[in-house]
Amino acid sequence: MKQTKANRSGCCSCSHDEQPLHEHENHAREHSHNDGNFELKRELIPVLLVVVLFIFGFTFEENLHNTPFSIAEYLVFIPAYLLSGWNVLTIAGRNILRGRFFDENFLMTIATLGAIAIHKLPEAVGVMLFFKIGELFQEFAVGRSRKSIKSLLEIRPDYANLKVNEEVKKVSPESVNLGDLIIVKPGEKIPLDGEVIQGNSQLDTSALTGESVPRTVKVGEIVLAGMLNKTGVLLVTVTKLFGESSIARILDLVENASSKKSPTQKFITKFARYYTPFVVFASLAVAIIPPLFIPGATQAEWAYRALILLVISCPCGLVISIPLGYFGGVGGAAKRGILVKGAMYLDTLTQVKTVVFDKTGTLTKGVFKVTDIATKNGLTKDELISVAAQVESHSNHPIAQSIRESYGQPIDDSQVKDYQEIAGHGIKATVKDRLVIAGNDKLLHRENIEHDTCDVQGTVVHLAVDNLYAGYISIADEIKDDAALAISCLKKLGVENTVMLTGDSRIVAAKIADELGLNSYMAELLPEDKVEALEKIIAQSGKKDKVVFVGDGINDAPVIARADVGMAMGGLGSDAAIETADVVIMTDAPSKVAEAIQVGRKTRNIVWQNIIFAMSVKSLFIVLGAFGLATMWEAVFADVGVALAAIFNATRVLK
Repeated sequence: MKQTKANRSGCCSCSHDEQPLHEHENHAREHSHNDGNFELKRELIPVLLVVVLFIFGFTFEENLHNTPFSIAEYLVFIPAYLLSGWNVLTIAGRNILRGRFFDENFLMTIATLGAIAIHKLPEAVGVMLFFKIGELFQEFAVGRSRKSIKSLLEIRPDYANLKVNEEVKKVSPESVNLGDLIIVKPGEKIPLDGEVIQGNSQLDTSALTGESVPRTVKVGEIVLAGMLNKTGVLLVTVTKLFGESSIARILDLVENASSKKSPTQKFITKFARYYTPFVVFASLAVAIIPPLFIPGATQAEWAYRALILLVISCPCGLVISIPLGYFGGVGGAAKRGILVKGAMYLDTLTQVKTVVFDKTGTLTKGVFKVTDIATKNGLTKDELISVAAQVESHSNHPIAQSIRESYGQPIDDSQVKDYQEIAGHGIKATVKDRLVIAGNDKLLHRENIEHDTCDVQGTVVHLAVDNLYAGYISIADEIKDDAALAISCLKKLGVENTVMLTGDSRIVAAKIADELGLNSYMAELLPEDKVEALEKIIAQSGKKDKVVFVGDGINDAPVIARADVGMAMGGLGSDAAIETADVVIMTDAPSKVAEAIQVGRKTRNIVWQNIIFAMSVKSLFIVLGAFGLATMWEAVFADVGVALAAIFNATRVLK
């Protein structure tokens, strides 16, 4: 339990119910064939049939045209048109019935029906055919990106080997209860979070953390659902139901990540809402106005130019590739063991100038060991550690655990009465009819305990028995291996301010800040003080500069919630912190903070490359089309080409 952690004692490669989805996003979904269950062979059959009809009709166009009423021409091209464009036509019709007139399906429908009306049948079929081929490529690219996300879902365990008495039953993980025993054999996925009570093995944790190095586990250690057992047989007691397990949290995060749209996505949605009707009315003006004022201009010629503008102006590439870019960003981060809860946080990460860290469990390992015992007033070291272990017997704090481990003997907690945990100070209880307090220097002053030892290097637990100072226990916490690398990488990425907030003593905080190269630190903070400290940091930052807070404990949840982007350590972190966080780091590695910023920047760069490229090419062809320098064929290739280039560029973010 980390809420009393405060004040118990005085990377990366540095290069890298509003409305539902709007109609443009619906287009991407309606063309995705059940969210990525896309069967290329099935889709190719009608396309190949259309290609045969189109080539036949194009080759014998003159002969077909010369039949009575051009009936043969219509018999060839109209079926080809309906086969290739049926999806677009039905979606456009459905949207019109719902009162949504202006989307890319409407543009394509009006353009091709207009081409048929002016007897440009090959062009009408060509528009729909090449649009359909472009859609196939788009769906293939979207499917690949979805598969990269869905590969995470493969870590979902299919069954659990439940041990009941001497029998082993294969059951669904959802049916296993707390405290049940499960057996995990080599080659099997661990189905639920639990504690190893028998056996030892090596685990492949890459699906959860992105780390390729196997992790060795033994009796007493925690294992998480989704890890793959590599070598020995493990007997595990279940500590969390499946719905509360690490794997369930990951699946929920990944599946819901697309629901929080980035500002860029919102901008494009809003842009398309005004852009499409503008294009329709502009094309109508091109068809009507020039023949009225330009001598020799024919209605058919300018109507044809207007239809070209409609085809070129279709925003399909943008409205599909931009959400795909962010979807890929979320997937690319997940592959690295970084779970981002929404595209909006990827955008926010690009503006980060200040990163604030918690200390214990974030920059340090949170694994405490007793390093020194100093006694006063007649107690021996064995007596002092015994008293300390008993008074700390009810605490789950890492410091309390380290004291009990150092004592190493069974503890009779029935001797502990009137137990009281004082937040930010320590513990007060009666042990064998003696009043014992254990905590930081502030607790001694609060209880008016006379003592001559205040400033002690490191993490210290002071003890007093019956209001008489009895000595102190020094405890050390190791800095994480990549903590210094994390700070270095952040500075190389342009993060201007790195800060540490801790409830530990100023002496310990100063030492760690100096070792890691942090810009500043704040020490001896109560849980509520951390929120106030973060508020000050945010107030001092620029309006456009964002602040990240990285923590792992229960008392970090309010600070994580207040930051522009809250990050939680997902391996060792508390459920409260993980639920509150916007980004979860499954490896517990501080260097992943810089990596998350890199992914955010790469995603945003690719998205804006697509926007600029698509708008530039479309603007050029709109001008060419308006002046009669581009045909319907060029319009089709411009639209499909832009869409495909944007889609394939968006998939780069996965790498």
